[in-house]
Amino acid sequence: MSQTEQRTTTEVLDGIDLSGEVIVITGGSTGIGFETARALGAAGASVLITARTEEKGEDAIARLSGLVPDGDFSYEVLELGSLDSVRACAADLRRRLPRIDVLIANAGIMAVPFDRTEDGFELQFGTNHLGHFLLIGLLLPSLLLASPSRIVLLSSAGHGMSDINWDDPNYRTSEYSKMEAYGQSKTANILHAVELERRYGPQGIHAAAVHPGMVATDLGRHFTADDFADIAARAAAAEKKAGPTDTDDTAAARPKGGGLRLVNTDVGAATSVWAAVAPELEGTGGLYLADCAIAAAAPYATDPDAAARLWALSEELVGETFA
Repeated sequence: MSQTEQRTTTEVLDGIDLSGEVIVITGGSTGIGFETARALGAAGASVLITARTEEKGEDAIARLSGLVPDGDFSYEVLELGSLDSVRACAADLRRRLPRIDVLIANAGIMAVPFDRTEDGFELQFGTNHLGHFLLIGLLLPSLLLASPSRIVLLSSAGHGMSDINWDDPNYRTSEYSKMEAYGQSKTANILHAVELERRYGPQGIHAAAVHPGMVATDLGRHFTADDFADIAARAAAAEKKAGPTDTDDTAAARPKGGGLRLVNTDVGAATSVWAAVAPELEGTGGLYLADCAIAAAAPYATDPDAAARLWALSEELVGETFA
């Protein structure tokens, strides 16, 4: 394991003062999002997290304040599976915050049984991509006010399990595969970053997608033993296909010799934090990052034509157009 792979949030933020920075993190009440909020708050940023309920938000703020007594933490309720909730949250954030310096789209679900969002989208595509697509679009004015600003989208090496199912992204007629549906949603996160950068990079809003690694959180609570075997087999197949000089980021999820390697949240959140604050990333975007470094994603996940196509599809699905 390399030195880079073991970097923690504390190491990434060593010597960095974020006083005066306003950072919004979706899904900040547990796991990677919670650690991201703690670390950035400890570095001086004003951090607003989202949580699915007031109870979860209040509990998270109490725990964050206990860990960082001088920190500036607050929360907003957000259910990404409801476009009404996304719109209400965005309106509140526009009222409450003077600007947003960094928006980290961290919340998400993984390999869940088939279900639909409140608006009828396949649950993983609707939550992981479309909810964030609408939220980010509605908060673009706040990000422009802070320009140069950054958007960080949590993707995954799991994007290698599926391109966008262009004919049926919401599984209206296709047979549902929870692993492929998850992969589609993570591919969408990368394509979203690519198109955000093309559209808004010249205005000072830079976007990147992040692979955090296989992190020991409750995100995989729906995984069975067969699911772990499936993802390991898919990762091994991708490595074999790419060959011995593989730069495929699926390798980041496993040690040499095969198998999946779990990391703690302070390591898993490090790349999100690095994407949010690293001076060496200033003025750049449309990137896929892993292990606090620029990484290679599947070609279909970085195709600019696919990114533009997904943007148009997403606008159609959420019923909102962004200039």
